[in-house]
Amino acid sequence: MSDFRALTLKHLRAHEATVRLGGVTAAARELLVTPPAITAQLKSLENLVGAPLYDRSAEGFTPTLVGQAILDTSYDIERLLALTQDKIDALRSGASGVVIFAAVSTAKYITPSIVAAFQNAHNGISVKLIIGNRREIMRGLESNEYDILLMGRPPEHPPIEAQVLCDHPHIVITAPGHNLASRKHLTPSDLSGERFLSREQGSGTRLLMEKFLARVSARQTLDVIEMGTNETIKQAVMAGLGIAFLSAHTCVSELRDGRLHALRVTGLPLVRQWHLIHRSDRDLSPAARMFSEFVLTNRARLIPNPVS
Repeated sequence: MSDFRALTLKHLRAHEATVRLGGVTAAARELLVTPPAITAQLKSLENLVGAPLYDRSAEGFTPTLVGQAILDTSYDIERLLALTQDKIDALRSGASGVVIFAAVSTAKYITPSIVAAFQNAHNGISVKLIIGNRREIMRGLESNEYDILLMGRPPEHPPIEAQVLCDHPHIVITAPGHNLASRKHLTPSDLSGERFLSREQGSGTRLLMEKFLARVSARQTLDVIEMGTNETIKQAVMAGLGIAFLSAHTCVSELRDGRLHALRVTGLPLVRQWHLIHRSDRDLSPAARMFSEFVLTNRARLIPNPVS
């Protein structure tokens, strides 16, 4: 039985060139080696195979059935090597690869359009979208699980590079029939007797809400009910359970359809920014860098202003 573990590309290329060009001298000339070097490679290959590779005649080197089998294999290997080189070139250029894109849950209303636009422009790159609350996303950032992140307030640790993506306005919403909905102008103190529906402690929206509500009353204990998702909060507001301080990006369709109402309160919308973030102590892959550049370049088109 033949043992091909010692088979090399030099063997295969010497064999292919000899058959194609009809002789050792021509093969040596093309491969930039001496004829004895080609002869040595062919002899070594025949020893490895354990059978003659050629029928030699005045017309040149005609491969035997064994020689043709080796020749076919060499074609397959060269084709696979060329494909591999193409893949590597694509990865290096950013034309291929996988990007792990993570976003806090509030951003799930804007991330699908970002990913879809990028995939349409760069279908050789796969984008894996991960959505989680701020604590979950921070854990992934610290353990270097993501390439690019979208969040509001950039963290102090680990070391990151953050670029402003767009404005992130926050508003107070009510059901259309709420007694405050008909008011043309409200001050923060007008909200002091209301029940607020809110995300969990530690979420970015909750932290910003608490900062805003400090203007309502620094002394009064506010009536706050925690809920797990923005969708639950919106449904509860529509049902009349309370009012909510939310990102305007989460309410675009409901406000447009009249299912929710944005109160006109002094100091609102409270505008922060969305940031595109990556670890500054890690090199971005070409694909991830291409994704980041695409999003920043096309941000005005991809993320319309929800309060315009």
